[in-house]
Amino acid sequence: MARPESRYVCQACAASFLRWEGQCRSCGAWNTLVETLVQRPAGSRGRERTVGDRPPPVSLAGVDTAPEPRVPVGIEEVDRVLGGGIVPGSLLLLGGEPGIGKSTLVLEIAAGVARGLADGRELAGGRVLYASGEESAAQLRLRAARLGLDSGVPGDRIALLATTEVGHIIAAAQAEAPGMVIVDSIQTMTAEGLEGPAGSVGQVREAASRLGAYAKSEGVPVVLVGHVTKDGSLAGPKTLEHLVDAVLTLDGDRFGALRLLRASKNRFGATDEVGVLEMTAAGLRSVPDPGRAFLGEGSSGAPGVAIAATIEGSRPLLIEVQALVAPSGYGTPRRTVAGVDSNRVALLVAVLARRCGADLSGHDLYVSLAGGAVVDEPAIDLAVAIALVSSFRDRSVRPGSVVCGEVSLLGELRPARALERRLREAARLGFRQAVVPFSDRPATAPDGLEVVGARTLREALSLILLPSDGTVGDGTSAREPVLGSPGS
Repeated sequence: MARPESRYVCQACAASFLRWEGQCRSCGAWNTLVETLVQRPAGSRGRERTVGDRPPPVSLAGVDTAPEPRVPVGIEEVDRVLGGGIVPGSLLLLGGEPGIGKSTLVLEIAAGVARGLADGRELAGGRVLYASGEESAAQLRLRAARLGLDSGVPGDRIALLATTEVGHIIAAAQAEAPGMVIVDSIQTMTAEGLEGPAGSVGQVREAASRLGAYAKSEGVPVVLVGHVTKDGSLAGPKTLEHLVDAVLTLDGDRFGALRLLRASKNRFGATDEVGVLEMTAAGLRSVPDPGRAFLGEGSSGAPGVAIAATIEGSRPLLIEVQALVAPSGYGTPRRTVAGVDSNRVALLVAVLARRCGADLSGHDLYVSLAGGAVVDEPAIDLAVAIALVSSFRDRSVRPGSVVCGEVSLLGELRPARALERRLREAARLGFRQAVVPFSDRPATAPDGLEVVGARTLREALSLILLPSDGTVGDGTSAREPVLGSPGS
C-alpha cells in the first residue's frame, strides 16, 4: 500500500482538493473542506479479496451474548454511570466546561484503575499511561500531590507523558503495555501526515480514530478528555462522538461543590443514569446520599421555593426549585433560567396566564435549581409553576410538601413515570405531603406521606399554597381525596 496522502475532502459531495478553499468547486457548499488522510492502494490486486477471505454470515441465535467484562474504577458514582465499570478495549470521551474538574476526575480514575491492577484485576497491563497535551509532567505531579495520589500504588503505577503527538502516545503505549490510557485532551493532539493545526476537524477526527484502533486491537481502554463550546456541546466534529463507545459529561456549578456525571452515549450500558459527585479539597468524592444533595436551605418556608420529585435513571432525586418574580422596571422583561429548559418555562408562563389567572408577562423571571442541578424531564413542570406563583403572590408553599407532574397546554396534570419510587424517596427524607396528578395516584401511600391528587394546575396551586392566614388553599376547586390521611 502506498503512503497515505493529505487531501481536503468536501463533507457534502466527497470531492477532494490539494489545498483548502472556502467553497467547494464541485457542489458549491461553503466551509465543508476537511483535511483527511487518503489511503491509495498500490494496485487493483490489493483491493481484491476472494470469497473464502470474507467472514460468513452468522445466525442471530448463534451470536455470543456473553456480557462484556467490566473493570471497576473504584469510584462508585462513576461505575454507576458506566454500567458497572470500564470495558477493556473501549474508547470513552469525557467532556465538560473549563474548571469543572475533568482532569481531576480522570486522574482519580487512573488511580482507581492502578489500585485495581495492583489487586490483580484483569486488564492488559499493570500500569496506567496518562498523556497530557495541556500540562507538563511537573504540573501533573503537583495536581496528584494535592489529591494525595503522588505516592503509594498510584504514584508507582501511573506513568506520565507530556506530548501532543498521537503517534508518540501510541508508541509509548505499545512499549509500556498499560492497563489503561488517558489522553488530556483530544483537541491538543496532532496526527502525522496532516498539516492542519491541533483542534481542527481533521486532526481531532484522525487522532481519535487512531487511538480507537489501538484500543480495539490491544484490548486497552482509552479515555479521551474533550473541550466544550459556548453552547455546552462537545467541541470538534460530530463524528468524534460516533467514533467513541461512551460519551460522559461532567456538569454543575463550577463555583459550587456538586457535580453531575451523565452518559449521553454508552454502547455497554444505559444512558439515563446519573452520578453525583462533590468537589472537596481532596478531589471529587461520591455523595453518600444523593437524594437530599439538592435540597438547599431555602426549603424552610420562603416564598418562591418548591420541591420537585425527579428521577434520573433508576435513582430518585428531590431537587429544590427556586423562582423570583419581580416587576420589570423598563423594556422587555428578563427571563433568566438555569437548570431547566427555558422553552418549558415560557410555556408554563403562558399556561399560568391563560388557565390560572396569574399574568407574569410584565415581570422579570428568574428560575434556578439548587446545587447547579440540570433536569430535562417534563415532570418538573409542576414544581416550576408553583415556585413562580409562590413568588408572584408572595405566598409560601405548605411545609413538608413535594410535587411532581407534567403540565399540558390545557393546564392539566399528566402522569410521571416511576411515581411510587419518587414517593418512597420523599417519605424517607421526611416529607409529609405530595401533590401528584390525580390519574397517577398510587393505591397505597408510603408511611408518613399523604398523597393528594390534582387534575389541573389551578387545583394544585389551591392545594399547596399557603394564604396569609396560614391555612391551605383558597382556590375554588374542591380538594381531592387524600391517601394515607385519616378518614380517606
